[in-house]
Amino acid sequence: MSEIDKTIALPLSQKAKKNPKLWRTLIFIGSVLLTFALLVFQISIRKSSYSLQVGDVASQEILAPRTVTYTSDILTEQARKDAEDMVGKVYLPADPTISRNQVQQLRYAFQFINTIREDEYASALQKIDDVNRIIFFRLDEATISQILDLSDEDWNTIQTESQRILELVMQNSIRDTQVISEIGNIPTMVNYYITSQNAALINSITQKFVVPNSIFSQNLTDQSKQDARDAVHPRERTFVANQTVVSRGQVITELIYEALDEMGLVYSKDNTQRLISAACIVLGLALFALVFITLDGSVKKIALREILLIAISYLVFLFTARLLIPNRTVMPYMFPIQALGLIIACLCSNLVGFVFSIIIGIIVTFDFSDAIGYTTFYIITSITAILILRKGRQISYFLLAGLGSGIIGIPIILTYQFSNGTIDTTGILTLAAASLLSCMISAAITLFTQYLFSRFFGLTSSLQLMELIRPDSPLLQFLLNAAPGTYQHSLMVANLSEQAAKEVGADPLLVRAGAMYHDAGKALNPSFFVENQVSGNLNLHQDISPKDSAASIIQHVPDGVNLIKKYKLPDVIIDFVEQHHGTNVTRFQLNEALNGPDAADVNIEDYTYPGPSPRSKETALVMLADTCEARARAEKPKNDAEIDELVKSVFDYYSTSGQLDHAPLTLQDMTKIRGSFIRVLRNTYHPRVKYPEPKNKKGTPVNQPKTPKSSISTEKQAG
Repeated sequence: MSEIDKTIALPLSQKAKKNPKLWRTLIFIGSVLLTFALLVFQISIRKSSYSLQVGDVASQEILAPRTVTYTSDILTEQARKDAEDMVGKVYLPADPTISRNQVQQLRYAFQFINTIREDEYASALQKIDDVNRIIFFRLDEATISQILDLSDEDWNTIQTESQRILELVMQNSIRDTQVISEIGNIPTMVNYYITSQNAALINSITQKFVVPNSIFSQNLTDQSKQDARDAVHPRERTFVANQTVVSRGQVITELIYEALDEMGLVYSKDNTQRLISAACIVLGLALFALVFITLDGSVKKIALREILLIAISYLVFLFTARLLIPNRTVMPYMFPIQALGLIIACLCSNLVGFVFSIIIGIIVTFDFSDAIGYTTFYIITSITAILILRKGRQISYFLLAGLGSGIIGIPIILTYQFSNGTIDTTGILTLAAASLLSCMISAAITLFTQYLFSRFFGLTSSLQLMELIRPDSPLLQFLLNAAPGTYQHSLMVANLSEQAAKEVGADPLLVRAGAMYHDAGKALNPSFFVENQVSGNLNLHQDISPKDSAASIIQHVPDGVNLIKKYKLPDVIIDFVEQHHGTNVTRFQLNEALNGPDAADVNIEDYTYPGPSPRSKETALVMLADTCEARARAEKPKNDAEIDELVKSVFDYYSTSGQLDHAPLTLQDMTKIRGSFIRVLRNTYHPRVKYPEPKNKKGTPVNQPKTPKSSISTEKQAG
């Protein structure tokens, strides 16, 4: 079989262990692509969306899913069009130059006619033809003949009166639409003493020179129309929840389509814009997550199994939320979206929970009409719940997290309801109750998933660890009854390592649980270990060879692993069992073998623990605490100097032996751990007060009476 075939044949878990970085990358890319697919395609399959276009006939009655107030572009444009149509043409003020020009033209015409009238050599027909040559003055031949036949007195009267009337008319502001009415007023302006025949001539001549002197301005008209449009306020429409938006059989107008679109009840067949916007939001949040993963080192320590569970949980919540929330009034606030942040916080850390709360809060509300309000509610309540829950070591923490985040969500809901102009007491109370209910459901879901993950996926929760360290835990009870000395030793190791864990940022609860079970295998053969041997009894190691003695001691590691599996404890406890001795050797038995008759046949592998060496801060702490406690119990240090020297020698050995090479402990961590161990051991092995025995007058001891309870209490305090 080739190397490629072997790689393909490997189980998924083994492949993941061989190249975890590749699998992390694949999970990340897969989650991003699935998120994009959900955003693009899920909206189109929502039951509350309809494929309708303007001009279609509604096949069913459509109701408003919630109370909606929106700005109607159609109504606003119609109002602006009406305001624009009401604006008339705008004219410039009357131009006196035009008036003067027209009066001057009339004078020129009269002067030309006077010249023609005085021409004695021209015939009548020639004079008529000459008058017709006046470009701006066109009269019929009968009128021209009448003018030419007038007496000089009548002609002078006509000239004077025509100029006077034209000057009066042109003094007015005349628009193109007012010329006819101004001409109609000319006959009434002729003096009464003028004959009707001459008055008709005056009217015929003067009206030829009446022109508009107030010119139409296209620019001013356009500006006035624009001002009228700008003065129109946007028109709003409001639909109350369950109000009929369109009836069955009704034609979809532009106004109806706009209302349906605002409520998210229709979708367009052209998905170009949706694809672009969905791609942008997914890309932005993916880059945000990538920056967090790159800069936050703790993410790299998350196990691949946990990463896969996070990705699955995220996609399940995203799909369900996008399916249930849109176009509903109460469901957006009742959906337990806070549970995702809580679950991830319990699986990994609060910071990772914060990041996913932000991502899910933004991505779920993508393209919602009230996206800002929903997003704010989701993110704030989720982060609040995570902060209150902390490590989630008690059920009461889950209840407080749900209640606290639900209460904080209420003012956020009120803020956006009031800003939308919605003041419905019943509706607000309903949404407030939905906030409390959703957060409490989220806490319950988180609590259930803690059990689910620990039961079926082998993950360890804080609640499970709290159960493990209870004295009535079955395996602890077995250890207590079978190997009481080992049980007491484990308690002391737990105290040492737990206090040190607080100093170096390790998980104190996990350390304590691991320390309580690290020597569980000794319960199967308790008499082989000194802490369980009664003084004066036979030591079993004296009757067997060093090799067998070492094997019996080393056997407590695999025995402990088997017990952990038998009692169905989390896999993480196995790490403490396997790593608390690392790859150390049983030095006492090895020395005996090297000094014995068969020294040449000694194989050091027979005296070496299977390991591996510690891979985490927690297991390294238990290794150090285990050795310090065992030596302190054996050597019984009498003062602080001996305790300091004991701890120093243990730390020096492990620092130089390579057992801590794979543990993420810094020199500063080692200093803090050492100081913590010394403080705890000093409190444990501090000198006791030796009370003198009572004697009689002769100096011989006498039988002591029973010490009263008060005296016992005093002695305990002194000790």
